[in-house]
Amino acid sequence: QVQVAESGGGLVQAGGSLRLSCVTSGRLFQVYVVAWHRQAPGKERELVALIRRDDSTTYADSAKGRFTISKDTAKNTVYLQMNSLKPEDTAVYYCAALEYGRMQYDYWGQGTQVTVSS
Repeated sequence: QVQVAESGGGLVQAGGSLRLSCVTSGRLFQVYVVAWHRQAPGKERELVALIRRDDSTTYADSAKGRFTISKDTAKNTVYLQMNSLKPEDTAVYYCAALEYGRMQYDYWGQGTQVTVSS
């Protein structure tokens, strides 16, 4: 089993920044990818960014140039630094872990609310 727990959400004005944290625990040797997803009201959940075990990253087009995903292996923590936030970034942000050999994310956090005011 793997556990993930997000923190760092909040209310910020447009143009501001937030840093989200995802603390992971459990069978971390099985984890291949840790990803940030988000879900806005009335919309489907979407991938924002992910980081693989080899530190390679992938970003959604909406996140490129504004968001940065990184990890601190010693702290078992993955971060999402969000800059130049826009009202359309308002959503619940979820951290999820994907194990080797799996095709779907089996481990999800409870989510953290990010609200960007205009």
